[in-house]
This record gives sequence, structure tokens and C-alpha cells, in this order.
Amino acid sequence: MAEVRWPRQLMSLLFVLALLTSPPVVLLLLIGPPVRGWPSMEQAREWVQEPLTEQTLAGALTIGAWLLWLMLAYTVAMRVLVRLRETSAWLRRLPLPTPLQATASGMAGAAVFGVTTNALTTAPPQPPEASPVALQDEPPPDDPGEATHDDGIEVSGGWLPRDAAEQLAAAAALVWLRRRRDYQPRPTSRDDTDLAPLPPTVAAVQAALADTPTPPAALTTNGISALVEVLPAGGVGLTGPGALPIGRGMLVTALIARNRHPTTSLITTKAALASLLGPAAETLGRRLPLTIADSLDELVRLVHAANHSADPYTTMQRQDAAPREAGHRQIVLLDEGDGDETQVKHVVEASVATAAVVVALGDWPGPTWHADSAGYLHDPHQADGNGPRLCVLDQTAATDLLTIIALPDPAPPDPTTPRSSLPRAGSPDPRLPRQATRHEPRLQPHVPRQRPYLRVLGDPQLLIDGEPLAIRRSAALQILVYLATHPTGADTAQLTDAIWPGLPRRSLTGRLYTALSDLRGTIRAACGLHVIDHVDDRYRLNPAHVDVDLWHLDAAIDHAATTRINTSTAWQAVLDAYPADLAATRTWPWLDPIREATRRRILDICVSLATAEPDSHQAFQLLQAGIRIDPYNADLHKHASRALTALGNHEAAAELHDHYRQTLTRAGVDDPASHRLSPTIQQ
Repeated sequence: MAEVRWPRQLMSLLFVLALLTSPPVVLLLLIGPPVRGWPSMEQAREWVQEPLTEQTLAGALTIGAWLLWLMLAYTVAMRVLVRLRETSAWLRRLPLPTPLQATASGMAGAAVFGVTTNALTTAPPQPPEASPVALQDEPPPDDPGEATHDDGIEVSGGWLPRDAAEQLAAAAALVWLRRRRDYQPRPTSRDDTDLAPLPPTVAAVQAALADTPTPPAALTTNGISALVEVLPAGGVGLTGPGALPIGRGMLVTALIARNRHPTTSLITTKAALASLLGPAAETLGRRLPLTIADSLDELVRLVHAANHSADPYTTMQRQDAAPREAGHRQIVLLDEGDGDETQVKHVVEASVATAAVVVALGDWPGPTWHADSAGYLHDPHQADGNGPRLCVLDQTAATDLLTIIALPDPAPPDPTTPRSSLPRAGSPDPRLPRQATRHEPRLQPHVPRQRPYLRVLGDPQLLIDGEPLAIRRSAALQILVYLATHPTGADTAQLTDAIWPGLPRRSLTGRLYTALSDLRGTIRAACGLHVIDHVDDRYRLNPAHVDVDLWHLDAAIDHAATTRINTSTAWQAVLDAYPADLAATRTWPWLDPIREATRRRILDICVSLATAEPDSHQAFQLLQAGIRIDPYNADLHKHASRALTALGNHEAAAELHDHYRQTLTRAGVDDPASHRLSPTIQQ
């Protein structure tokens, strides 16, 4: 392909050079320079008396021609500068080989040349013939922008070690599992108040992890372990622009570490929490799994009490508790204004006696280190005092992340609060799948031979004549699925916010247009149809040129929810149209609310039919199908257990209950330590 492109590129370069040099040469030779000195007073008076003369018109045209040429030259120069800047940025990101790698490469090259000198030339094997639909050039990967750096995740407002980011993503997944567990299907009305998306910073972390491969375990950074290893015994003070951001990072990483290491505990003061979280400290602080002391005297008592308890959050007042578990780790956060010199001295003594990690956000009577804004600590007494990079967060990012690991707010949600509206998938002209009768076999959904068929239930794929089309960019695949779930379309801002959450829109518009242009061109080349329409800055799938399985499911659900005859046939049509969850193989953050809303619509129909079914056997089969769709829902299992009990099969009911508890335990939903996490996000 390079041999074909370079003549065209050379001709383009020659054309641009001719376009830049020809106009000034022609103007200088035929007319001369646009201005030959300033006009005299006599010439100015003549121009005022008679402005429209042949000479003045010729001069105006000459100046206009020179201005047009200057605009063209400016445009070309700016394009060259942008291309040079992009090339420079790419070269800076290009990983250079280490000396060991360079030596190994040189030795391998020498060995290859030494072997091939006397080797016979053989024809390379021919690659297998590929399908014309699936055959695509391998594209460059989507640029993750500023989402990933080294072994951490960059978000708007901070940086997280990858280990902490992965634990936060796991906590976010548990939030949705708890929402699934706690949802109560209702035949007539559905409560979707808990379908609010997770905070933007959480979505940014999920998106960054979804688009980047997991590095080797040796490259991951554990913020808490790294902190304990570098800080001196007795505590340390942190000063500099990174003191408060590192303090917030410690707060988040210590609390999220409790899910994996329940022996980690965090003790802080009201003043320190207010310095870190600002206005959110009062409402969010009481919901966090940490211990808050009103004064340093109380904090010292809590530190000693925690030395005899594995978890001061739940048993901090037990003076007769058994000795703490091996490996129990206490982290103490203080504010610069907490207590006087004597109280601080008692804190130092308590931390040394209990091996607690004390961090003061400000000056400290002991060692005081400088914290930079990137998350690095600098010991002034060492020439090379840089430790590992620690988590840094601003108030907004820290509050977002702490929300998913907070206890539920005891205050009930305001019924007047407007509910978030979720898009309903559905073609403008939904077509019901052909219903099978009892006397004819059920047919599989028909895949059209002409229009492309977009399958988004399960593993997303675009099928053309039954063959999957290779979509080269992950962002392009997201666009297809997003538009399938938003039949009314989406504008540029909605697409960029969904695909690249947490990144500034101004830096993403070009990436979105590139992905869209590549996607539309690939589909058009494969089938000759314009699948994506663009009208008034809104993109939408053209229902006349593409068929979507989600639209068939939506039509089947509507039919099953409204029909009063042949309900079993309508229910079976829903099951046939729902082979798997929406984009089940993908972890894009924007999917969760839509995926759960779709699942809930099916569960509502399931419970409605089971409630109205007089036959207990048929009712149990309906509920069993619903459990296969959502094995985490508690209400479905209660209904199924009651149906089995009504049938007199108490042993099967007990077995169903035990299996359900095991399912929750394997998913981490029923783990005792995870009960501290909020099942819903209170907005």
C-alpha cells in the first residue's frame, strides 16, 4: 500500500507548493507590490474627491488578491504546525528500548544475518483467503488520551495507582449487583430511582480500565503498601501542593483496601476530614467505614483500642477484645491544627507502640516531607528521597469515589425528586417477530440478507449477509451500540461524554469524527448502504438500512406487557429475543443503567405472569426463566421458593435458597465486609 500512496502524496505536496508560490510570483511580475509607500496629501485629496477610479479599483483588487494568498499561506502553515505537534507528541510516547533490549536486538540481528547468508531462499507461505467482508487493514489502536499513565489511571482531578483503580472498578460492579439483588419487580409500576449512573470519576476509571490491558503484577502499585513502606515510624508531616491531594488519595485507597484486606482500618479527626472533603465531610463522613475522633485525646484512646480489635469501626469500644489479627494495619490522618504539642506527643507515642501509620497534613514535630502535585514524596534529608507515586485526588474526584464505598444514606429519597429518564430502545416502526403457534415449530430470528443486522444482545457484532464485519476501532463499536440503545439519536457531546468520560470534550471531537468517518466508510464499502444518518448534529441509525436485535426485543416486551391472550406465546417470544444481556462482553460504564433497565422490563413481565398464573407448576417455570435472566434478584427467588413450598417440595425450596446464597457469596455481594458498601447511589 505504501508504494501506491507515495506518488499521490508527492503530487499533493507539489500542488500545494505551486499554489503557494504561483500567486505572489504572478502578482509581483504583472502588478508589482501591493503598496509602494504611503500616499501623499495630494493623492489623498484626489482619492477623497474621486474614490472610484481605475487606479484605485486596481489597487483594491491587488490588495484583495494578496490577502487571499496570505489566508491560504496561514492555513497551510497552521496545518503543518498541527501535524508537527502531533508527530512530536507521538515520538514522545514512543517507548525507546532499554540498553539490555538494544543489546539483545543487535545480537538477534547479527544472528539472523549470519544464518541467512548461507540459507536458501524459499517462498513464504501464502496466507489463507479471507472473507471480503471481514478483511480489513489493521488500524492503529484508539488513543486513550490522558486516561492511562505508566502503571496508574489518570482522571479529571487526580491520579490513581492501577491496583486501587481496579478495586474501585470492582466496588462499582458490586453496586450494580446489589441494585439487581434489591430490585423488586412489579407488574404495574417500576421503581427506577436507583438506576442513576455512577459518579463521573468512577465512570472515567471504568472506561480507562476497559480500554487498557492489565499490566504484569510486578508493575502494579498498591497505594497503602507503598505508603507504609516509605513513611518513617512515629509519623510524618506532609507539606507542599500535594499534601491535601495525597491525603484524599490515602482516604480512598485505605477505605477501598478494606474490601480485600479487612484488617486495614482508618482513624481520622473531624478537622482533617473537613480539610480533605470540604462541605461533603459532614454528610459523607458518617457513612464511611472509618473512625472519626473529635479530639487528639480521643484519637489516642481509639488507636490503643484498635490495637486489641481487628476492626475499630465495629468494635472500637471493646476493652476486653481479643488481640488484633496478624497484619492489622492502622492509618491515622491528622490536620495541622489538631491539638497542642502535648497531645501530638501522645499521638506519636501511641503510633510507635501500636505500629500505626500517622500522616499529618501540615507541619509535624517529627520528620516533615514535601509532597508535589503529582503524588511523589520528597525526604529533604536524602539526596534521592523520592518514594513511589501515591494516589492524588481533588475534592470532587475523592467525593465521587467515596460515594460508591459509603453506607446508604438513612434519609429516604425525596419522592418529588425527578427520576432520571433512560432511553428506550426501539425502532420508529418496530416489527414484532413472527409468533409460533402450538402446532408449528418455533423459528429462529431471521437475519436479513440485504440490510446489515446489528446484534447488541451478547457480544456486539454487525452482520452483513450473515458474516461479521470487522470494526477496527473500539470507539466505533461503542458508537454503534450506543446509537442502537438511543433510537432518537445522539449529538456529539453525548457521544463523547459516554465513550470518553472524564476527558475534556474539546480534545475528543476529532477522535469522534475519525471513528465515525472510519465506521461509516467501512460499512458503506461492505454493503453500499448509509447506516448512520447525520442531521442537525445528531447521529442516528437509519431503520430502513439496518436491523437491530434490541429493537425486536423491545417490540416483544411491549407486546407481552399489553396482550391478554396467548400470554405464554408472547412470553416465549421475549425469551427467544433475549439470548444474553446487552453487550454482555463489554464493560463500558454508560451501559449499566440501560442494561439494567432492559432486564427489569423482562422481570416485571415475568412476575406479572407468574402472579396471574393459577397453576403452581407453570408459575414456577416462569420464575425459573426469570432467575436464569437475573440470578441475583432476591425477589424472584422468594417468589420461586413460595411456589415450591405451595407444591409441597420443601427440599427443593431449601436447595434453591442455598444455591442463591452461594451465588451471592461467589459474586462478593453477600460477603460480610462488602455489606458496608452502598447498594444504591443516593443522588
